[in-house]
Amino acid sequence: MSFWIFTGALALVATGAMVVAMLRRREGAAEASASFDVQVYRDQLKELDRDMARGTINQTEGERARVEISRRLLEADRKAQAGSQAHTAPAGLTYVTAAIAAAIVIGGGFALYDQMGAAGYPDMGLEARKDIAREARENRESQAELEAALPAWGGPPPEAPADYVALVERLREAVSTRPDELEGHMLLADHEEALGNYVAAWKAQERVVELKGEEATAGDNARVAHLMILAAEGMVSPQAETYLARAMEIDPGNEAARFLTGVMYDQTGRPDIAFRLWRQLLEQPGGGNGPWISIIRGNIESLAARAGHDYSAPPAPVPPAMTGTDGPTAEDIEAAQALSPEEQQAMIEGMINQLSDRLATEGGPATEWARLINVLGVVGDTERAKLIFEEALGVFEGSDEDIALLTQAAQSAGVTE
Repeated sequence: MSFWIFTGALALVATGAMVVAMLRRREGAAEASASFDVQVYRDQLKELDRDMARGTINQTEGERARVEISRRLLEADRKAQAGSQAHTAPAGLTYVTAAIAAAIVIGGGFALYDQMGAAGYPDMGLEARKDIAREARENRESQAELEAALPAWGGPPPEAPADYVALVERLREAVSTRPDELEGHMLLADHEEALGNYVAAWKAQERVVELKGEEATAGDNARVAHLMILAAEGMVSPQAETYLARAMEIDPGNEAARFLTGVMYDQTGRPDIAFRLWRQLLEQPGGGNGPWISIIRGNIESLAARAGHDYSAPPAPVPPAMTGTDGPTAEDIEAAQALSPEEQQAMIEGMINQLSDRLATEGGPATEWARLINVLGVVGDTERAKLIFEEALGVFEGSDEDIALLTQAAQSAGVTE
């Protein structure tokens, strides 16, 4: 209430000053100049009378000067009167204009604030915002609190094969009897993650880090944090942050740790730091190929806006259409320049078919599948690109890195979001 009283008083004072100025007849510039001239000519007549009385000017010259000064005085007085009348607006129009102006200033100001303002919130400068973000980061819920607030794991997904589920259960039993066996915990972390049992997965991965000791890599630590975040449905707990910090200490360039650290800073009110971390990942040479790159590309512009930056994400790098044995040589390119457009198109289609046939019969790395998808998008054959993409997903199922590469190629080809 005090806020509205204060702002209302300010609006009334500002409006009152404006209305008073409108209602008060004010001299224009021409009127003020004419009034000044009248006073000057009157002073000149007085000075002329004194000179004639002292004999410094004779009677004839004095009368001639008096006539000229009097003529100028009358002209100046006429201009002053005309200016006064010209600058006097009709009273009714003045009152109506003043009322409209007051309504716009007071009513419009409060309506605009109702749409854009936030009454009751204190002014927050940069340092105040940093303090609030620091407090939010320090007072986050722990990993245990975050997990306790979520439903317990509901068991394996329905599509999981029964024999696979039984195998994982035997693996759990074996690991429980051999708590110091590194390989067992590594396998358990993988399979618990595959089943969506993220709490058990991060605990198994945490044990992996403990057993490795000083040999634990940045990736090992970043994976603990990643699984913790999955278990907390996207929230970064202080415990997850600890593992991210370890990963960054071991390898400051670890992409997974940098991405997840950016997520943490965004969640705790520091989009400026998150934007800096994500921008470095997105703009690094080659553009990065981790599965987080597509997430960054889809969200970095809104993150930048919250950080106070006007930023446009660079275009996604386009994989080369074809390289190696399936790509055109220097001689092929030179020969293609002499062909007609129809012959060039036939040449391109021949190369596409050659690569497609080889992948279908002999297989190949994900990079070649991605090149085929991309070049099909370039030539406008999106239906075929979509079929190749779906086939490649089945071939490389289980490899996150390969799936991310294929997805990026499909996005470039325009066959998937």
